[in-house]
Amino acid sequence: MTAWHAGDIPDQRGRVAVVTGANSGIGLVTARELARRGARVILACRSEERGTHALDRIAADAPDALVEVGALDLADLASVRRFADRYPYDGLDLLINNAGVMALPYGRTADGFERQFGVNHLGHFALTGLLLPKLLDTPGARVISVSSVAHTLANLDIGDLNSERGYRRWIAYARSKTANLLFVHELARRLAAAGSDVVAAAAHPGYAATNLQTAGPKMEGRRAAARIMEFGNRLLAQPAESGALPTLYAATAAGVEPDSFTGPRLLGWRGGPAPSIRAGWTRNDVAGERLWAASEQLTGVTYGGLASPEPGTGALPG
Repeated sequence: MTAWHAGDIPDQRGRVAVVTGANSGIGLVTARELARRGARVILACRSEERGTHALDRIAADAPDALVEVGALDLADLASVRRFADRYPYDGLDLLINNAGVMALPYGRTADGFERQFGVNHLGHFALTGLLLPKLLDTPGARVISVSSVAHTLANLDIGDLNSERGYRRWIAYARSKTANLLFVHELARRLAAAGSDVVAAAAHPGYAATNLQTAGPKMEGRRAAARIMEFGNRLLAQPAESGALPTLYAATAAGVEPDSFTGPRLLGWRGGPAPSIRAGWTRNDVAGERLWAASEQLTGVTYGGLASPEPGTGALPG
């Protein structure tokens, strides 16, 4: 893969994109760059106030940008359904499942799920399923899920998806990021079996300076830990503009393969987009199917027309 930059994003005029968590960090940069290339972008944000502030920032950089805010709380399935019900366009070219939480103290979503698994995986699983008809009706559509190299720290425990047998914040985070990749794997298999040209792929930002690292310590009032995270961001992290490049590449570059995983070139830490390291368990057909079935049961969202192929099939490349 040759060096790739934001300036390489192809013309996006006439395309519609939904970016979750677009009010800050990687999501804001992703939304801004897509809008700069002419896409109509919906900023799917939990806080409409912060979403409106992000819209104003994008408009300041790109006065002709077609940007709007949609209320979406991934920790509340009723909010996910409202967002999908209110989606105003006939087609959907890009769904960027970017929003997430990291290493938070134990908590539950509005529907009773462990918060990291509920927000990072189940909310996006439901959103993608509810918007699936729009994606299937749009030639060349893509679903890009943002994971993390931290997924290598832990495989899923399919019998304890909500960490009811014990909670360790970093293990729960890693499992939610494994779930992101297993979801992409199974979605890509099902799309291939259905003969759809929708591409499901994944990306991660490496170590990028965003507010994700400090959210947990701030929630608990751990000021020293928050300061250490902020210092680490300044010293070691790449800016959000660089961290967004793998997502933008996966969303817009030509030839992106289904079930691919793009991250920063240099040790998965920083640099331009390149194929990323990936744990083998995130390409396990049986595990993907089991997670899918559990996710449908927990969310009540089913993917009409996308039946699971037999394990080991699905016509994925490579």
